[in-house]
Amino acid sequence: MSDGIEYVDVHKLTKAVVCYSKNIYRVNGVWDGPDPMIPTIPLVIVELTIMMVVTRVCIFIVRLFKQPSFVGRIIAGMLVGPSIFGRLDYIWSLFPPYSFRVLEPIAQFALCYFAFLRGLQMDVKSIFRTESKAMKVAIASIAIPFIIGSGLYFLFNPPNWRGFIYWGGALAATGYPVLAQILTDQRIIHTEVGRTAMGAAFICDLATWIFIGLGLSLAGSDNDIPLSLLCTAAFLLLSFYYLRRFLKWIIGKKTDGVYGIHYISCVLIGTSIFGVISQACGTHPIVGAFVYGLCIPNETLIAALLDRLEDFVMEILMPFFYVVTGLRVDVDAIFKGTSSWLLVLFAFVISVVAKPLSTIFLSSIHYLPSKHAFPVGIFAGTKSLMTLILLEIGSSQKALNTQMYSLMMLATLVMTMLTTPVSISYRPSEDLSAYKRRTIQKAVADEELRILACIHDLCNLPTTINLIASSNPSTRAPICVFALQLVELIGRAPATLVVHSSGRSMARNPIHTADQVDQVISVFDTLEQRSEGLTTQIMTAKSNYDTMGEDICNVAKENFAAFIILPFCKVNTMEGDSEEVNSTIRAVNEEVLSKAPCSVGIIIDRLKLSEPHVDHARNIAMLYFGGPDDREALSFAMRMAENPEISLTVVRFETDKDASEFDFMNSFKETNYIAVAADMEKEKMIDDHFLDDFKVVAEAGQSMNYIQLLLGDEEEAIKAIKAMDNQQFDLYIVGKGTGMRHPLTIGLADWCDCPELGPIGDLLVTSEFESSYSVLVVQQYVRSSLVFSIADREGSGGAG
Repeated sequence: MSDGIEYVDVHKLTKAVVCYSKNIYRVNGVWDGPDPMIPTIPLVIVELTIMMVVTRVCIFIVRLFKQPSFVGRIIAGMLVGPSIFGRLDYIWSLFPPYSFRVLEPIAQFALCYFAFLRGLQMDVKSIFRTESKAMKVAIASIAIPFIIGSGLYFLFNPPNWRGFIYWGGALAATGYPVLAQILTDQRIIHTEVGRTAMGAAFICDLATWIFIGLGLSLAGSDNDIPLSLLCTAAFLLLSFYYLRRFLKWIIGKKTDGVYGIHYISCVLIGTSIFGVISQACGTHPIVGAFVYGLCIPNETLIAALLDRLEDFVMEILMPFFYVVTGLRVDVDAIFKGTSSWLLVLFAFVISVVAKPLSTIFLSSIHYLPSKHAFPVGIFAGTKSLMTLILLEIGSSQKALNTQMYSLMMLATLVMTMLTTPVSISYRPSEDLSAYKRRTIQKAVADEELRILACIHDLCNLPTTINLIASSNPSTRAPICVFALQLVELIGRAPATLVVHSSGRSMARNPIHTADQVDQVISVFDTLEQRSEGLTTQIMTAKSNYDTMGEDICNVAKENFAAFIILPFCKVNTMEGDSEEVNSTIRAVNEEVLSKAPCSVGIIIDRLKLSEPHVDHARNIAMLYFGGPDDREALSFAMRMAENPEISLTVVRFETDKDASEFDFMNSFKETNYIAVAADMEKEKMIDDHFLDDFKVVAEAGQSMNYIQLLLGDEEEAIKAIKAMDNQQFDLYIVGKGTGMRHPLTIGLADWCDCPELGPIGDLLVTSEFESSYSVLVVQQYVRSSLVFSIADREGSGGAG
């Protein structure tokens, strides 16, 4: 013993003594030393559990303030970092320094599969369908912020001059999925501002992938940069032109369209393979995974992959990435190593306002009116996971130090949080002075009739096509049809509205095969070619069902439609049974009926207009009970009857009861639909004049007939309608009877299974008839100035 040090003869020891540092964790391996799974896996599971709980709590809190979940995920990552909970020794012991070496590879693995999902969901071809003003806004919102960000980078004495691409790219990026979530929540995604912002965000999103690829390619030595860029370009070309064809050939061999777990597992292995190849080319593995997702050509396989993979990646794997990003953030380091805190504050403020202000300024001068430029500029500042990926890569490549990284993370959080208040306060001012023809009844004879035809599934297509063909388009009375294909969003994909160009040059996505879209376009193209006076425009709206009704109304408003055609939520089987296709379609139809800016028709096919040999209705019956809906229905029927091949029979149902027994507005409190202040005597006078005009037209031609029935009650009305089954009508056209209860339908209205069809429409759909036919239920648009509020009705003491 000397100076407190004990010397021991190691030759006398029976066991070896090894000294090690507490900050180093080392596993000797499977064959030599302890089982490496014992200490590592429990720690990772504990860290994952903590992160998932913290993330869920943060998301719940930020959603109370209408913020996107992305904000909650960033905050959760920062909470477990050294800036907040990391100051507590107990929490820091759960995230020891050596665990970072375990978390980071898992985070990189998660990023690869996130990039693969983004590739599956992205339609690169839509860049060519982006509006020109959105393209110009995107260029302005990329160039100026990138230059400003690059300049700010060099103010902080950067460790690597090539790191400017990460700071500049992070400022230039716009979070396309996050912005889509915000605009969808506020229901302004399909407004003019929403479309412009989303179009510009899509371009910025693609530019972010370019920044990621270039960042790593430039990170190497000067001699390696040309080779890295060349290899990456060759990899991309081979993938898009040869790999996609090979995958299409392989996937095409499976004709049943059912992809099991083994098939999907083999596809997912390709993600890792492509990540390795792209890294060997000198760029980041997520670039290869993203390209691999773009190359998957089959939509059924894409849906299966998203269904099985998306929740696992976003909820289980991605929390590891947010932990890694949060552990790198150190707020205290922002003010360290800088001569003046004013420089830090200046850099922070400029980072936050650079993209919004530059976008607002340039857009208001050249591209957009000032009232639109401000919200578009703020929306352009929205950030997403792509921004974090850029910053994370820059940090791991030592191009961004802790100070720069932490500053940009805070700026990213603030910029994204600013978007929600603006989206909430923004409400588009609608200039509808040019939108005057909102009904068929008020349409001018030689004026173009604009129809919005909605299609949920291919089974709706034959009925809708034959109804349009029966509408008698001609050069004298032209019709413009906007065919809107409604697609439910898969997973977390953002809502989109795609306008397909004429022909099919732009219809087909070179990356994803859209068979259903192609069929819709082909059918409408054929209809347009064989019909004079008919023009068509095909659109595809992808959104959630809870916002789909409002999306339909917005599309109708922006295209000045006078009539919306909706498919019914049920279809008839070959056995004659009624089968509900999708229960949510009924809610969509009800929302459209209550908010529509024009007249609406619901088409129900009972195996007539969908028959292969039927190209249009030939024998039509219009059941007239009175009221604005019936007048609108008869207006449409008269237009159809101008075709000499179509026969129209109008049956007017009247009662021998006194007019005072009519009860208009009685059901206002029981329905969400529009209620109109109606005076019975006035309505009957309008109906008489309207039918007198029809009789004059009917007497001049041979294809129109008018029958008037005087009945006592609803039972006689039901018998009369069922007796018409012997006439073998192809199509029944009826009014919905909005806001009124007629003596001949009052009993039917109380027992409606489908109130959105009205009493007569419900009777025709739910009753058993021997013949097959279709039904069109029409609701006429009524100006808001004519709509009663409940308070007005109660104040008047009853119906007027």
